[in-house]
Amino acid sequence: MTDHETFELGDFTLQHGATLRGARLAYKTYGTLAPDRGNAIVYPTWYSGRHWENEWLIGPGMALDPDRYFIIVPNMLGNGLSSSPSNTPPPYDRARFPDVTMYDNVAAQHRLVTERFGIERLPLVTGWSMGAGQTYQWAVSHPEMVERIAPFCGSSKTSPHNFVFLESVKAALTADAAFANGWYETPPVTGLRAAARVYAGWGFSQAFYWDHVYRQMGFTSLEDFLVGFWEGFFLDDRDANNLLTMLWTWQNADVGRTPGFDGDTVAALASIRARALIMPAEKDLYFPPEDEKWAVQHIANGEVRVIPGVWGHFAGGGQNPEDTAFIDAGLRELLSS
Repeated sequence: MTDHETFELGDFTLQHGATLRGARLAYKTYGTLAPDRGNAIVYPTWYSGRHWENEWLIGPGMALDPDRYFIIVPNMLGNGLSSSPSNTPPPYDRARFPDVTMYDNVAAQHRLVTERFGIERLPLVTGWSMGAGQTYQWAVSHPEMVERIAPFCGSSKTSPHNFVFLESVKAALTADAAFANGWYETPPVTGLRAAARVYAGWGFSQAFYWDHVYRQMGFTSLEDFLVGFWEGFFLDDRDANNLLTMLWTWQNADVGRTPGFDGDTVAALASIRARALIMPAEKDLYFPPEDEKWAVQHIANGEVRVIPGVWGHFAGGGQNPEDTAFIDAGLRELLSS
């Protein structure tokens, strides 16, 4: 895909000490930056997502209206467009790509926002899933800059249960002999298909499957859904090493690991100045509402608003119009506050 721009980060030193030389951040913008640079919204991507897969929440008449706001969608490090195992030259290529944190992603995005565009304040940062994790990180890393946050179907810290789920995805990817410890020449298709099957049991809720809601998405049977949606999702130009890089970022996400907080997640959350509208999904198996109810009690100006329904984590993925309308209404209300 070439419908994006690239911000050259140069020699970019990561939180754990490795330096990516010639690092780059891929991004796309929607709308026009106001003369006072006061209408910018940052909307990061999610696990394996690319900028065009965020576009379902952007459009005329929506809260993220490009006729009113300048919406920046930065691609996560590791997603195949920004610096990733699949596009980085030796010696940090493929299996040797270094560990990347949420803090690193936001540090790169902050440079884009300030150096490329000269933006000093952000009316809103929002995002789904790992995009929600980056949203929390923005509010902790740059409390003086971020006025509002709306993380949906995500968390400020990855829970132990979520960590264990991701271990199963990792095991599926790496168990394929074709994976070759990350030095494969052709995609480890068996591992990618297995990871898809693991993901299928978590991305949507028990009620979603009980009610055969996948039929509303055009799939004619459970097996058709598992192959057509889930295996198709993981085989859609998603590289195994890239997936493992972002998986590490997800597993180790914790705003308490921001420099200056010494691992104290509560203190990091308490440092957030932004008004926060946190929207977990009712039946999300990754990020259940109780996790975000725990987080919001430590944020001075925060509210939890649960997305109702059976779509689980994918309530935030733009698949169900009712969920999209709920999220859009929350963003609209937050932006008007």
